[in-house]
Amino acid sequence: MHISEGVLSGPVLAGGWALAAVGTTLGLKRLDYDRLMTVAMLSAAFFVASLIHVPIGPVSAHLILNGLLGAILGLAAFPAICVALLLQAVLFQYGGLIVLGANTFDMAFPAVLCSLVFGPWLRRTGTVRSVGAFCCGFFAVLLAALLTATALALSGEAFMTTAWAIFLAHLPIMVVEGVITAMAVGFLAKVRPELLSIRLAE
Repeated sequence: MHISEGVLSGPVLAGGWALAAVGTTLGLKRLDYDRLMTVAMLSAAFFVASLIHVPIGPVSAHLILNGLLGAILGLAAFPAICVALLLQAVLFQYGGLIVLGANTFDMAFPAVLCSLVFGPWLRRTGTVRSVGAFCCGFFAVLLAALLTATALALSGEAFMTTAWAIFLAHLPIMVVEGVITAMAVGFLAKVRPELLSIRLAE
């Protein structure tokens, strides 16, 4: 779901950079530096998952795992995702440096929003935790697809078809991400339950 260089309009690019800068700054301020290793590992998981593309019709889709990052990192998902996207742009030319702000916001904001909405469910037990984790994974991808499609649509009517194609291609990914996030959270609840208790603010 990377937006390539030369696609977005100037105002959309500027808005993406401004929003990503605010989110990343807040994420760094809230970051518990004792958990840097956790942030690094999840950033690496996001980096690797986004490299595996599956063709779906005229476009391709891939795992994102932004919901999982949001569930565990909260606001720290912003810097984690930003670093992963930066490395992808530099090493593999996925996305680009100019659109890094928009791509970061499109992936990270849904992660943080889902963390705020469903985070309390993750600290419960049983079915409630599983449902909350599934919702984190599902809705983080849903919102990311909507934000990406919106950024394209705001950049010109010529991109409307591509915007719809991106959104529709990620519908099955939403379900898969929900299941993966639920399984990962269930596992972490057994072996590292403290990871699910990170607060977004003090």
